[in-house]
Amino acid sequence: MREQTFWPRLCLVQIASADTEVLIDSMAPDIDLTPLFDLMVDENVLKVFHSARQDVEIVHHLAGVIPHPIFDTQVAAMVCGFGEAVSYSMLVKRLLGRNLDKTSRFTDWSRRPLSERQLVYAIGDVTYLRDLYPLLRAQLDKSERASWLNEEMGVLTDPATYELHPEQAWRRLKMRIKTPKALAVLMELAAWREREAQSQDVPRNRILKDEALYDIAGQAPRTIEDLGSLRSLHNGFARSQRGRAVLEAVTKGLERDPKTVPPLQRGEPMPPEAQAVVDLLRVLLKATAGRHGVAPKLIATSDELEQIARSDEADAAALRGWRRKLFGEDALALKRGQLALVIQKGEVTVLAPGGSASEEPKDGA
Repeated sequence: MREQTFWPRLCLVQIASADTEVLIDSMAPDIDLTPLFDLMVDENVLKVFHSARQDVEIVHHLAGVIPHPIFDTQVAAMVCGFGEAVSYSMLVKRLLGRNLDKTSRFTDWSRRPLSERQLVYAIGDVTYLRDLYPLLRAQLDKSERASWLNEEMGVLTDPATYELHPEQAWRRLKMRIKTPKALAVLMELAAWREREAQSQDVPRNRILKDEALYDIAGQAPRTIEDLGSLRSLHNGFARSQRGRAVLEAVTKGLERDPKTVPPLQRGEPMPPEAQAVVDLLRVLLKATAGRHGVAPKLIATSDELEQIARSDEADAAALRGWRRKLFGEDALALKRGQLALVIQKGEVTVLAPGGSASEEPKDGA
């Protein structure tokens, strides 16, 4: 659980192996979770998760290690064509024909004691993974897409994925900034808030809400009186310790070297010609995803399509690894006028140079 904290709080551990099912009360007094963390890094034991990112983050935060090797059934299902962000219950229903009891889904797992119903729900969260794994693995092997999943697991098990650098916290915000000066101030404010939230272990918005960050960055107040006049801040904030820290961050932002402020790109309107390219790329993405039976979102996001429309050298996942082979190369060729999209038999088809339709997808394409 993390609604009231910055760092996730581990309340319960659910584990099922081939011959046992256990629940570990991680909140029990004086419990030693070292054996659990040793298991997480045992190279001889495959760890199967569904939507693994938060689980991996918790282990990394508590023990400083990354579970490995792992298999994420949600990502595997997306690779196998089960749709975007497929839920665990839906996957159990479709592959195993079983209905999960969802009544305890939003339980406060930090409260004790847990009821029998809660315990049954909790163990059901993992027991079906034993049956899902071989079915998904078989589909991956049949389609020769295991390497795709391996790339995704490489990202999930990369410690850099879970590193939180306060200096990069501004990238998480929706850009409502119009000038480089305001962006410089926002960068300093977001970094300050991130450090405060981490050190105090409270949600970011408990320190300062996003709306207040935008307001302060846009107005760049230099005095207590200027800060106190902002409607997004409660009475008394300007004269508090946090208020003084905010003014210091504003000053640092205004004095920041302009060369360290990235160009304002996010939030800028796309030129009409670039928007037309995005529209074409979106059609290509849907056609590619349909032909190969892969969730479109797994191949490329809307932001990545915009990045590719702006630049052939975009730092986008869609232009790397298996995604580049599946979609990225065609996306760049479409931009250059080397491919065409036509409708044949009611379906969007990619025409290769010379006017010939692209080949049907092969296993492992």
